[in-house]
Amino acid sequence: MRRRGRSRRLALLAVLGALALPAAAQAQMPEVLDPDLAVRVAASGLSQPTGMAFIGENDILVNQKANGQVRRVLNGVLQPDPVLDLAVNSNSERGLLGMALDRKFRVNGWVYLYWTESSTGMDTNANADVPLLGNRVDRFVWKGSTLEFDRNVIMLRAAQPAVPADPGPAQNAAGNHDGGVLRVGHDGKLYIFIGDVGRRGWTQNLRCGPATFYDCPPNSPVADDIFGGPMPDDAHMTGVVLRLNPDGTAPRWNPFYRHGAEVGGEVGENIQKIYAYGFRNGYGMAFDPVGHRLWEAANGDDTFSELELVEAGMNSGWIQIMGPVSRVAQFKAIETTTMPDPPDPRAPNGYFGLQQNRWLPTNIADTPAEALSRLQMFPGAHYSDPEFSWVYEVGPAAIGFLQGRGLGNEYKNDLFMGGSRNFLEGGHLFRFELTANRKGIRVSDPRLNDLVADNLGKWNLVESESLLFGRNFGIVTEILTGPNGNLFLLSNQAGAIYEIYRP
Repeated sequence: MRRRGRSRRLALLAVLGALALPAAAQAQMPEVLDPDLAVRVAASGLSQPTGMAFIGENDILVNQKANGQVRRVLNGVLQPDPVLDLAVNSNSERGLLGMALDRKFRVNGWVYLYWTESSTGMDTNANADVPLLGNRVDRFVWKGSTLEFDRNVIMLRAAQPAVPADPGPAQNAAGNHDGGVLRVGHDGKLYIFIGDVGRRGWTQNLRCGPATFYDCPPNSPVADDIFGGPMPDDAHMTGVVLRLNPDGTAPRWNPFYRHGAEVGGEVGENIQKIYAYGFRNGYGMAFDPVGHRLWEAANGDDTFSELELVEAGMNSGWIQIMGPVSRVAQFKAIETTTMPDPPDPRAPNGYFGLQQNRWLPTNIADTPAEALSRLQMFPGAHYSDPEFSWVYEVGPAAIGFLQGRGLGNEYKNDLFMGGSRNFLEGGHLFRFELTANRKGIRVSDPRLNDLVADNLGKWNLVESESLLFGRNFGIVTEILTGPNGNLFLLSNQAGAIYEIYRP
């Protein structure tokens, strides 16, 4: 009787939550494919939410991308006043993006936020209204009902001006590839993901900068733009995962700490902060609760979305490699496929690929050996293939682990991945089982034994059918295990928090 009463109450809460959603969101209520699990609305009424953190049993802080507000959800109810309001530039993929709690949050109240600063002092979506180093990570202190600024941790590149700031072929101003994911590791360090922000330098594996040749004359690489580069100075430390102490300094055991000391200056100090590099862009990063290894989901352009284990000193391969290096010829073939008539206005050079015209996809290597020889390898760096990939882009977004067995033993410590678009299954939710050593992906479909889904085009499910766990979640910007052991997903598109549970 007690069990039946609880089930009835949960069902009623799910109905009431669905009624609270806008009509458009109700029409596409998400679902999971396991009939023993269900989805309910844990909160609604949010505006473009991008990150969240549990500060209590039924107490959640949530970022809102475009208006720069941090909102509080208490016992399922969105509180009327923001706990923080920042002046953000929300052009394209900028805005209030990432959130993470310090490991000692219960003691010090520290909350880290990744956000794009407006240069006008007010919220704006104008591309030009942003400082050069406008992507910033700041530390705030939770005061019980508000967040109070404590200190800046790091300032990162945000501005992507049009020509003449960028040499070479015509390039439009942009505001994308800002990354923005924050995580605090078991080691207490802050891990920050920033995308390439359209840069073309050392951390994009272009040791000559945005030039088409690969063997630079000694000490004379080509500058990335009028602000410097291609070395990772302050304006060109992009496409990286950073590992920092809570005050923004570099831990002495970071993989390139010694090399950075040898290089010296601004560039050397930045190299010391790098944990891994060679990334295009991504919205998902999570620590495995078993072994505490870091995973990341990488977005391709038209080809090779990736799910990868990020180890200290890893070079992920972008821009020379996307997907397994053995398939570099396929990477090149897809990215150099001509556009249909009329051509896509995003690609004035006539190709699908790579977005930035300063380094055309025709420059991609023809063989694995050639691609590997072009990588910019800091001393101690290593390249590794992704643990899983899709031939054509599926648009991964947030990833997260279910910590424990809240959904049943069969899902204990599994990895889940949402979508950055709603083009695939209305916003897909994939589920991955890890291998026994927690360093790889276990597959059940023999077509995936090569750990590559050979789908047939962008946003295509072919060879991923066995991975599909749910649909209609929209754009998923956060996946967390709640204090009650259930899986919580933040939907940017629906402005809602969804809870997956076992009735």
